[in-house]
Amino acid sequence: MDSLNRLSRMERRSVMIFSASRRTDIPRYYSDWLLHRLQAGTVLLQNPMNKTQINRLTFSPETVDCIVFWTKDAGPMLERLDELERLGYRSYLQFTLTPYGKELEKNLRDKKDITHTLLAVSKRLGAHRIHWRYDPIILNDTLIARWHEEQFTQLCQLLSPYVDGVTISFVDIYAKLRTDLVRPIHPDEMLRLGAALGRIARQFGLSMFSCCEQVDMTSCDIQKGCCIDKTALEKVCGYPLFLKRDKNQRPGCGCYESVDIGAYNTCLSGCVYCYANHGPESILRNTQSHNPHGELLTGNPPATVREKQAWSCHELQERLF
Repeated sequence: MDSLNRLSRMERRSVMIFSASRRTDIPRYYSDWLLHRLQAGTVLLQNPMNKTQINRLTFSPETVDCIVFWTKDAGPMLERLDELERLGYRSYLQFTLTPYGKELEKNLRDKKDITHTLLAVSKRLGAHRIHWRYDPIILNDTLIARWHEEQFTQLCQLLSPYVDGVTISFVDIYAKLRTDLVRPIHPDEMLRLGAALGRIARQFGLSMFSCCEQVDMTSCDIQKGCCIDKTALEKVCGYPLFLKRDKNQRPGCGCYESVDIGAYNTCLSGCVYCYANHGPESILRNTQSHNPHGELLTGNPPATVREKQAWSCHELQERLF
């Protein structure tokens, strides 16, 4: 009972896995802002469902157990890795690398250059801190299953020594998606292609996971994955973490809880399948209000915000048990 009472009190604080970010590509577009926030030890968190609800989170390297980065191109952050490490922050990268061209991801660099960046980051941080994402998988008249098998094989051959595994997901058809380049994918197609990709991954010694798929792919030797993964983060941190499942994610998500410091409608990559942006006008408006030294990623904070303190997941575990 005493442990439960302590847990009730501690839950009022934020357990500290930073997600940077599901909502936007911070390493690609906002690495200066991130470094300033880490140096200052404060960040303003805006509720995306209620923008008047803003919390100021105070943190430190002692209370942030790990930063999970989500990126399609960590190039701008590469030169800041030494500073990140010097400040005492541990990191783990979810690095998306697909073979698509400008017709689907119009503002990204050449994929060969991005691949070199992934290898460079892995050499600096270690393969256990880099997870490769081959997602979303898109099928159309040109991007057929055989094409994916060929491209996936080439990428596995190149990346397998530099990553701790690979996650796949199939494109979701959102109501706002308006393009002939993306079509719905039948569950049978998912299973057939998943089985083929699973065989290829095994040939290169890669563990393979699926992300938020309603189709059970375990028969393809593809396990249900979670991007904020407790086991992977404990390897990075070197100690056990007291983490609960994140109830605020979409159905099928197995992620553990984290604090996302990003904002929607701020990514400039121009991916036609993106769920995190309303449109070019919204992105332009938000990015014009970005201040690399500001506590909010975009816009100006109100005069009054709610104060919150960070709490290490390691310290929480020690105090409970």
